[in-house]
Amino acid sequence: MRCCWMVTVGTRAPDFELKDEEGKKVRLSDYNGRPVLIAFFPFAFSPVCTAEMCSFRDELDKFSEAGVQIIGISVDSTWGLKAWKEKLGLSFPLLSDFSKDLARRYGVLRAEGFADRSYFLVGADGMVKYKQIMPNPGMKLENEKIFSNIEKLWMGI
Repeated sequence: MRCCWMVTVGTRAPDFELKDEEGKKVRLSDYNGRPVLIAFFPFAFSPVCTAEMCSFRDELDKFSEAGVQIIGISVDSTWGLKAWKEKLGLSFPLLSDFSKDLARRYGVLRAEGFADRSYFLVGADGMVKYKQIMPNPGMKLENEKIFSNIEKLWMGI
């Protein structure tokens, strides 16, 4: 069961302030003027989450060429995220929503206490351009689907 409030396409993405894997505060508004892919994931070190973050890592050049900043968010601690990021060799921020407040605000907190695997593509204008919540935490969106929506964003669709 999810919270009754959900972020929807066409609305302003709620700003947030979370700590990254180094304990540094990061705000969505830090990226104003640049498209951002917010990727909520259930748990660091789990097989599907590992495959997902590695797929972002492996195609980071494509995201960078499109000007898109990736931000991964989970309910894991900053320490767990730091160890996982180092193990995978990731170069994009992983943010800790340990309080679960942001997952609640975005409408992706599961009754089990972790975030649904979900994707929010936020335009340079701060508006949500694309949203996908996976029906099962064991499923991930293929990057091609994300790139297709990034192309639509750049074409103004």
